[in-house]
Amino acid sequence: MSPPIDYERTDPYQFGGVLPSPPTFDAAAAVILPVPFDRTTSYVSGTRHGPRELLLASAQVELWDEEIGADVHDRGLFTLPEVDLSSCTIEVAMSTLQRVTGEILDRGKFLVTLGGEHSITSPIVAAAAARHIGLTVLQIDAHADLRDSYLSQKHSHACAMRRTLDYAPMVQVGIRNISEEEVRALPSLRTTIFYDWNMRDDPDWIDRAVSALSETVYVTIDLDGLDPATMPAVGTPEPGGLSWRELTMLLRRTFERKTVVACDVVELCPVPGLVAPNFIAARLVYKLLSYKFGLSK
Repeated sequence: MSPPIDYERTDPYQFGGVLPSPPTFDAAAAVILPVPFDRTTSYVSGTRHGPRELLLASAQVELWDEEIGADVHDRGLFTLPEVDLSSCTIEVAMSTLQRVTGEILDRGKFLVTLGGEHSITSPIVAAAAARHIGLTVLQIDAHADLRDSYLSQKHSHACAMRRTLDYAPMVQVGIRNISEEEVRALPSLRTTIFYDWNMRDDPDWIDRAVSALSETVYVTIDLDGLDPATMPAVGTPEPGGLSWRELTMLLRRTFERKTVVACDVVELCPVPGLVAPNFIAARLVYKLLSYKFGLSK
């Protein structure tokens, strides 16, 4: 069956593998969109392989979530084909993503986009913010990504959140890499930063982070926000970072208290022969879906 949205694509792997009750696009509550975009990588390349490896690993994720005591796959999880942005300019890639994700949101779907590099976030937030007035962004990341330009490219992964601020204010959590240029710009930017080095000094840091968000939220998770001991398969690793428990506590509280309208999980850079990070990323995506559909707000 052809998907109802037109773009250059390849045949999809299904999130969750062969689900017990595979839905149609129209019947699905959640849509998974793989975007293997890897154009501005500045250290280890390979995030273009992230979406496919995550989808392959997702076939091994148990559909019952023991934390919330539910299996949410029956709400309908539909995986669209990969968006092929390999032959267009970055500007066309960004406008294509904004159009495609906007059409998905217009159909009332909960959207989870799989990257690819972090530069894909800003056009998706643009689409979400155009449909949800007052949207804020929760960013989990090692890097602030607030440069106005990097290596002469305004859509670099290092500028992903600066471009996102054009559409919505942000709360940034786990940050432990920021340049002097970015620090100088902070007073003029609509963002609140929870730095990894001191945020845990306040035992209520998770509540403070969630309280800083508006009622309607977009969640973007760069996997290097996790401790590299847990998530080594990233292109720009940083020491420190969130544990799995800290990350899921933050996400659960966000879903419990706010209305999350879309998410992305980006920057998985698969390591040949090391499958654990791919599975962790897939489990994280299913956690997002479980929190969205398995919790009572």
